[in-house]
Amino acid sequence: MAIPPAYSLIATDLDGTLLRHGDVVSGRSRAALARVAAAGAQHIVVTGRPVPQVRHLLVELDYRGLAVCGQGAQVYDAGADAMVSSRTLDLELADTALGKIEAEVGEVFAAVNQDGTDGLMLMEPGYELPHPMLPAVRVGSRAELWSAPINKVLMRHASLTDDALAAAARSAVHGLVTVTMAGPGTVELQPLGVDKAAGLALAAQSLGEPAATTITFGDMPNDIPMFRWAAYGVAMANAHEELKAVADEVTLSNEDEGVAAVLERLFA
Repeated sequence: MAIPPAYSLIATDLDGTLLRHGDVVSGRSRAALARVAAAGAQHIVVTGRPVPQVRHLLVELDYRGLAVCGQGAQVYDAGADAMVSSRTLDLELADTALGKIEAEVGEVFAAVNQDGTDGLMLMEPGYELPHPMLPAVRVGSRAELWSAPINKVLMRHASLTDDALAAAARSAVHGLVTVTMAGPGTVELQPLGVDKAAGLALAAQSLGEPAATTITFGDMPNDIPMFRWAAYGVAMANAHEELKAVADEVTLSNEDEGVAAVLERLFA
């Protein structure tokens, strides 16, 4: 009988973590994930990207399990191509939150991710997409961002750093929405209480996997909640310093296949 692995649920972020440049999952990483599956453990993707922006990657990985998407707002069944659960951000509240933030820092430029498996990313004038490979639609005004239910708002500022914008936003909208810094040029607003830990906990419960046997991998402050939820957190060498500060281990960078290096050790 095979000995159960110490970690039976492996939760990985995508951008800056499992993915290399060009949204590529290396052959070594694929082999490490196959080794995980052969040992009887489960791999779950936990990403800030909404379902429409991650579905093609899951297909390329032949990934058929649950995926936590949209910064924890969505739990998606890749095998069935169906949303299991989804939380939306009230449109009036989103507009109000942006107004409160702008009252503190001046003009920000916004985009939204619409709800659903086929929701669009809409960008108002002035918003620059930090990830050029993601599909997005330019609209003529902010009012057009509120044309359909959304999961989150993305913000950029002309001069403030991501850290400074995130800190100012948290102060301005405390108790109204969740503020997350998810990557270079990516400060986001989600429904209050929504983060990667909440989404991962929901998906893990449905998989019958406890936090005590979960290991997580990430690179940005938006991964902090799931690091705190899980038994063990591994930050990439390229990770934000805030995440490294709460990590149990720092591995190699995403370009150097740091996820694979840890999994090869754990599932030798």
